[in-house]
Amino acid sequence: MIKRDPNVEVYALGQHICMSADKARRVIDQIRGRSYEETLMILELMPYRACYPIFKLVYSAAANASHNMGFNEADLIISKAEVNRGTIVKRLKPRARGRSYPIRRPTCHITIVLQDISKDQKYFIWLRKYGWIYKDKYTDIRERYLYMIDRDRLKWATSESEVVWDKK
Repeated sequence: MIKRDPNVEVYALGQHICMSADKARRVIDQIRGRSYEETLMILELMPYRACYPIFKLVYSAAANASHNMGFNEADLIISKAEVNRGTIVKRLKPRARGRSYPIRRPTCHITIVLQDISKDQKYFIWLRKYGWIYKDKYTDIRERYLYMIDRDRLKWATSESEVVWDKK
């Protein structure tokens, strides 16, 4: 039996990823504080090269949370995500007339921390403070997502019935 402690944070760490820390930070800033499922959708659709290693880290952290701690993946949020600079790999490229040209390949270390929010009421206060929950009637973040999904489903159902497709 795995003990579920909601105060425990589960993390995944990727070291020596061959890209600039600034390029990875551009993606990390978009996913910080979001839910696990929303993060996966964002990372699949963003056009940056840094998305793939970050996607693998988020997926790995969620697997750690569900396997080691018994958390439900629908209740996980990214509580902390940070990118630190790693070592710089230095190479020499041969150039004309026997000269060499230095090549510097920066690396970075990415840390993804997930937290279970199934019983954390302080998190919902934080969401309401920063505008994630727009009205007080949403006491649970999952209710908001269900409300938005139903609203979008109704909008698409009405628009599809009115549109006549013509392949000219």
